Amino acid sequence: MKIVFAGTPEFAAQAMRAIDAAGHQIVLALTQPDRRAGRGMHLQASPVKEFALEKNIPVLQPESLKRNSTDSSKQLQAQAAYAQLAHTDFDAMVVVAYGLILPQEILDLAEAPPRLGCFNIHASLLPRWRGAAPIQRAIEAGDLKTGVSIMKMDAGLDTGDTVLVREIEIANHETSATLHDRLASLGAELINETLRLLESRGPLHTTAQLSDGVTYAEKILKNEADIDWSLSAAEIDYRIRAFNPFPGANSSAVGVTFKFWNSRVASQERSFPVGQPGQVLGVHDEGVYIQCGKDVIEILEMQRPGGKRMPASAILQPIMAQHNAVHFQRESVD
Repeated sequence: MKIVFAGTPEFAAQAMRAIDAAGHQIVLALTQPDRRAGRGMHLQASPVKEFALEKNIPVLQPESLKRNSTDSSKQLQAQAAYAQLAHTDFDAMVVVAYGLILPQEILDLAEAPPRLGCFNIHASLLPRWRGAAPIQRAIEAGDLKTGVSIMKMDAGLDTGDTVLVREIEIANHETSATLHDRLASLGAELINETLRLLESRGPLHTTAQLSDGVTYAEKILKNEADIDWSLSAAEIDYRIRAFNPFPGANSSAVGVTFKFWNSRVASQERSFPVGQPGQVLGVHDEGVYIQCGKDVIEILEMQRPGGKRMPASAILQPIMAQHNAVHFQRESVD
């Protein structure tokens, strides 16, 4: 099949590579404009663009797809993108974490016969966690399961009918980094299954999303990562793992702001003196124990500014040797 692909991050690039490996022809790629990143703040292409260039696939990078934009530059880019899409011979469109809203006129292009529509890979069990950060929000909320939904797109925010849905369990130790990789692999598998069905059957049966159970996965903001030690150990554990790798949960002590990368609720078999929220209660080979609002969390992995990720005990032991008490505090208070 001839596919137009729209996506930006590595999650999308993995699906793109799988579609190409399955023998489909990606005839056009849409991705976000190059962004400055890294220590030198150099312009960097997205993973989708990098793969497209490797495969000599034409690339479009409009800042917007709204042809009625009040910004003349964005309007011209959108008009050029629409014109190229309208004159491209393709069977279906696949969208994965693109980052731009597709207006109805773009969706109409993908639906115009004999085209078969526009399909999206979404990393949640819709209608739960519609929106920008479904992987992080699922872990933050303490969900026990998540999955991938292949959705036929409409003009709403992740409101389209689903074609395929696959569920997986969220492990106790799961971080957004590990869950991202599992869901990216599953998404690549399911989109190829969708394309196989389209190729053999044509238009597919779809299922409307339930009206109950709708939740929204708002974009992750950096200030959310400030640890509130008055919360329970489970809530803090969820957030530490949800914000790994971005933006990284943080808290300050002895004049230094540390990143917290991995944790677990401390075993009830251990006994600890009762401290104030944020107070380090003990350092052991396995980790660092910190008082939370009602119970104790075990921090397993931390990082100093400019340093490497290390076992938390290796970072805190020398600090504890120099201070009578170590007490972590929030960087900011809501």
